Amino acid sequence: MLRLVRGARSPRVRTPPVRSPPVRSPPVRARSAPAGPRPLGLLYERHGEPAAVLQLKDLEVPKLGDRDVHVKMLAAPINPADINMIQGTYPLLSPLPAVGGNEGVGEVLEVGPGVTALRPGDWVIPADAGLGTWRTRGVFPEELLLKVPGDIPVLCAATLSVNPCTAFRVLADFERLAPGDSVIQNGANSGVGQAVIQIARASGIRTINVVRDRPDLPKLVERLMALGADHVVTEEMLRKPEMKDIFKSTPRPRLALNCVGGKSTTEMLRHLQPKGTMVTYGGMAKQPVMVPVSAFIFRDVRLRGFWMTQWRKEHARDQQSVAAMMDALCQLIRRGQLTAPACTQVPLQDYRTALEASMKPFVSSKQILLL
Repeated sequence: MLRLVRGARSPRVRTPPVRSPPVRSPPVRARSAPAGPRPLGLLYERHGEPAAVLQLKDLEVPKLGDRDVHVKMLAAPINPADINMIQGTYPLLSPLPAVGGNEGVGEVLEVGPGVTALRPGDWVIPADAGLGTWRTRGVFPEELLLKVPGDIPVLCAATLSVNPCTAFRVLADFERLAPGDSVIQNGANSGVGQAVIQIARASGIRTINVVRDRPDLPKLVERLMALGADHVVTEEMLRKPEMKDIFKSTPRPRLALNCVGGKSTTEMLRHLQPKGTMVTYGGMAKQPVMVPVSAFIFRDVRLRGFWMTQWRKEHARDQQSVAAMMDALCQLIRRGQLTAPACTQVPLQDYRTALEASMKPFVSSKQILLL
């Protein structure tokens, strides 16, 4: 059973853009750079479509300060939130000019004299959004970094701070799930969806996984079942009588996880237990969440929202909860119960190819920039 503190409060996903204060991020240009070749990074000076505004440029970074850490980035994924920040549509935006990327893993090269928790050779990931990870090297304040074990696979570390953390929290914070309970989720082939399947399986929780119909559906179903999915259905199947067969062997879910919106959400909600909870953490369909009045009156369902960035802000001083979550996830990785999502590794110089692939429909492979 998941054992972290329950009851985290979180905002609705569909919040208006918050442009003040901006995301805290290290300066992109400064007076001098660390020794060695000047680092490269994907820089944007205005908001727009990533392919149009991102440029691979030499970066100048500040000298190493007392509490600063010089990091060589190893790998960084392209996530939907990264795209939205560059487009200028995300609720939090970095001050321009900015380096793209909110997630990744790097190796510490050098630390300032006041740094106590890190040393050269350590692996680090961002402690919050806005770090600008699509670069080869950078100097960051120690407080913006989290140490992670160096004995986990680099792709697991590079994709650890967003999707697995989101999956862990939505499973832990909204319903008291016990072995034998079930969860239903849409977008099951997403990074969060894959992590939900694996974390739930490790906890003895069954999953009903909803995906869009597609040409390679049998291959996708096979891959999700290999991760530990109990059932994989298409959105169209949610209204068919065959769904009753699932509930002969699996209890109706107490928790529904929504990252799509629109019709998918409405149909998924029909299978939720009375007094169950649906948590929305994304809106890939860009359509509103529509709920029948009867679901509130006669079944007393609860609708909640979750945003990992907000959770981190609310727990900025609660390092024990953060550390416990990261330790639990790393233990799952070490035991082989949590793997990196399906990934395509792309050299930084081929970033345009990676961007194009990340924005195509029906793509289940996360694009990883090798730095």
